[in-house]
Amino acid sequence: MLSLHVLVEPKHHALQHEWVRAMRGLRPSLRRELTALSFLFRWTLPNCFLPDATTPYDDFETELGRLRSLRADVAAYELLRTLYDHGGGQRPGRRRVLADPEVRKLALRQAGTLGSTAVRAAALLFDDPTRLVYRFAGLLEGYWEEAFAAEWQRLEPRLADGVVAAGRELATAGIFGFLVGLAPQLRVDPDGSTFGLDVPHDHDVALGSGNPLLLVPSVYVWPHVLVNCDPPWPLALVYRAPHLAETLRQPTSPELVRVLRALADPTRLRILRQITLHPRSTQELAPIVGLSEAGTSKHLRLLADAGLVETHREGYYVLYSLASKPLDGLGGDLRRYIHSRAAR
Repeated sequence: MLSLHVLVEPKHHALQHEWVRAMRGLRPSLRRELTALSFLFRWTLPNCFLPDATTPYDDFETELGRLRSLRADVAAYELLRTLYDHGGGQRPGRRRVLADPEVRKLALRQAGTLGSTAVRAAALLFDDPTRLVYRFAGLLEGYWEEAFAAEWQRLEPRLADGVVAAGRELATAGIFGFLVGLAPQLRVDPDGSTFGLDVPHDHDVALGSGNPLLLVPSVYVWPHVLVNCDPPWPLALVYRAPHLAETLRQPTSPELVRVLRALADPTRLRILRQITLHPRSTQELAPIVGLSEAGTSKHLRLLADAGLVETHREGYYVLYSLASKPLDGLGGDLRRYIHSRAAR
């Protein structure tokens, strides 16, 4: 479901553009149905698709059967959530909401922003919800068979590792320590007693043994985080899988930054070229590069701080030579420039 959201809102999901490009090859009939039913996953997701922590890891066919077996009013109310939200607080009755002409008007107006096929499909929420559920289940089945089954083989081990990693972090940092930093829009109070999202759907839910929180890692949710707080579906938080966070947080080596900063100057590059021929002193380098001895010394200190040059003393003179190791990881063009034979 989250991957479908990525397909229709790719601008929000920079890490998944490779998947979006791969899905351009979907057969035309499937793409048309994705467009017609995109109101079910474009803005938010129905809570009835959330996994249940009390069940085993069911296969796709079992999950699909669970969707098809939903009572018509339950399914319609949950699918309607993608077009109309009751705003939190006391949850209104399903039948009353579905029978409200104003709700229908608002929902179809929102679906209308996606075109006439979306309006006709959204009308089934009120007129024939069972037909819409089976139609949507057919779309999911076709999408799974054509595109996502192979993707799941790749993702499932990483998500399983993410569950293990989250368990370790929860054991050491606790739930609020785990939540801090998951996403900018997830508000975690400093006193460590409440967390949530600032959205129009506004109400408070107490966690406890009778109302546990289900944590669901996802490859496709970033940069969002999703929260469900409405029964009968699990109280859940869907967050980005840990391995995605690792790719986003890969630190820049301070040593590499110092090396690149030292190299980002034409005079220092000329100095490095000169000392590849043989070690040279400040007094020898200054006239070659066209600077005073003081100016040359300043550049040499920056190169030495970056580990790019080494020194040794010969009598009165301090001689500078190239330290090759910091250059090993740099691009070939840069290495060739520095090691090319300088004019004498």
